[in-house]
Amino acid sequence: MKISFVIPCYGSENTLTIVVGEIKEKMKLMTQYEYEIILVNDCSPDGTLSVIRKLCRENDNIIGISHAKNFGQHAALMAGFNFVSGDVVVCLDDDGQTPASEVDKLLAKIEEGYDVVYAEYDNKQHSGFRNWGSHVNKKMTEVMLNKPKELYVSSYFAAKRYIIDEILKYKGAYPYVIGLVLRTTKSICNVPVNHRKRLEGESGYTLKKLLGLWMNGFTSFSIIPLRIASYSGSLIAFLGFIYAIYVIVRKIVDPTRMLGWSSTISVILILGGLILLVLGLIGEYVGRIFISINNSPQYVIKEVINYDGLGNSEKQ
Repeated sequence: MKISFVIPCYGSENTLTIVVGEIKEKMKLMTQYEYEIILVNDCSPDGTLSVIRKLCRENDNIIGISHAKNFGQHAALMAGFNFVSGDVVVCLDDDGQTPASEVDKLLAKIEEGYDVVYAEYDNKQHSGFRNWGSHVNKKMTEVMLNKPKELYVSSYFAAKRYIIDEILKYKGAYPYVIGLVLRTTKSICNVPVNHRKRLEGESGYTLKKLLGLWMNGFTSFSIIPLRIASYSGSLIAFLGFIYAIYVIVRKIVDPTRMLGWSSTISVILILGGLILLVLGLIGEYVGRIFISINNSPQYVIKEVINYDGLGNSEKQ
C-alpha cells in the first residue's frame, strides 16, 4: 500500500523541513508502506517555495506545487489531490501541530474498513479565536451539511483513494473539502491524536478568511440558508397579519385612538432589514453561480517540481 501525504504550505519556511522529517522518520518504521509527499505552496510570502525546492532536490518521493496566487487551504488540498498516486491520502498541516508520528492510528482505522478517518483532539493548542472558529464551524456543518454530532472533523485526516477521486469530480470555484467528504461517504470515524502547539508563528486564518470558508461551506453544499430565509419570511408575514387584525380591532373598539407611528416605523425597519438580508443571501448564491459559469478556477498552478506527469517523481 502506498500513502500520499498532502500538505498545504503557507508561511512555513521554518517548520516545513521539520514536518517532512517527522514523516520520513515515521515511515522508516512502517516498512509495509510506500509513501510520497505532495507540498502545495499557496503563494506564501516567505521562503517556503525555496524550502520546497530544496526538499524536492533531496528526495525523489517529494513533489512540489506552487500556486500563482493565494487560493486558500482547501483549494491547495484540491491541487495536491490531482498529483497523488497512493492508495490512501493523508492530509496534515505544515505548522507541526498535527503529529505525523501518529499517522499509524489513522491508517489502522483505514485498514479496518473505514473510508475516511479524522484525527480528534482532546486538548487543542490553538488560540482562543481559532477554538471559537472551530466551534462555529462544527455547529455550521451539523446544521448545514448534516454532519453527525459525534463526528469531529479536522485538518488532519486520511481517506481512501476512491474518495479522493470522487472529490476531484467537483469543479466549482469554491471547494470545501469537509462538505465534499460528507456528501461522498458515511463510513467516517475519529481516532484520538495529540495536538501540539505551533512550532512558530500564528495561524493564517483571520476572521475574514474564516467567514469566507463558512460561506463556501453552506452556499456550495446546502440550500438550508434559503429555506431558513423562506421560513423567516413566512413567520414575519404571519406576525404582520396578526398585528394588522389587532390594529383593526383596536380601531373599531376605540375609533378615537391614534395609530402609533413608532410601532409602524419599527415594523417597516424589521421588514426592510429582513428583505435586504434575504436579497443578500440570494445574491450570494446567484453570484457564486455566475462565477462558476464563467469557469473561475479553484486554483492556478504556476510550477510543478519533481514530477514527470505520469505519477512519478523526477529530478529537476
